[in-house]
Amino acid sequence: VQLVESGGGSVQAGGSLMLSCAASGDSINRYSMGWFRQAPGKQREGVAVINSYGTTSYADSVEGRFTISRDSAKTQLYLQMNDLKLEDTAMYYCAARCGVGVWNSFVSSDYGDWGQGNQVTVSS
Repeated sequence: VQLVESGGGSVQAGGSLMLSCAASGDSINRYSMGWFRQAPGKQREGVAVINSYGTTSYADSVEGRFTISRDSAKTQLYLQMNDLKLEDTAMYYCAARCGVGVWNSFVSSDYGDWGQGNQVTVSS
C-alpha cells in the first residue's frame, strides 16, 4: 500500500494540528496503521496505532492529547494533535502493517509500508 501524508506545519505550543495519510493500492481494512515520529538525533518512535478492528494505542507522551482515527471508507488515516508541546517537534510518518486484527505494535520494523514523512514544528 502506498501512503502519502499531509497536514503538517508550524504551530505555537498549546495549538493543534491534524495530520492525514492517504492510502492507495490496497484497502487499509487489512492493515494495522500507525503514526511514528523522529526528532533530530533521536530514534524513530511510535506515537499512535490503530488496528483493523479500530482498537487504538498511544504512547504515554501523547495519551490524552493525540487521537488516531481512520475514515469509514478506510482509505484515510488521521492524527489529531491537541495541546502541542515543544517536544512534539519531529518528522511524522504514517505506516502500515499487513494483518487483520493483529495486536498494536510500536515497533517500526513491524511495519512494511511507510509514507514520506511530514514535518511538525512546535514553537514557544
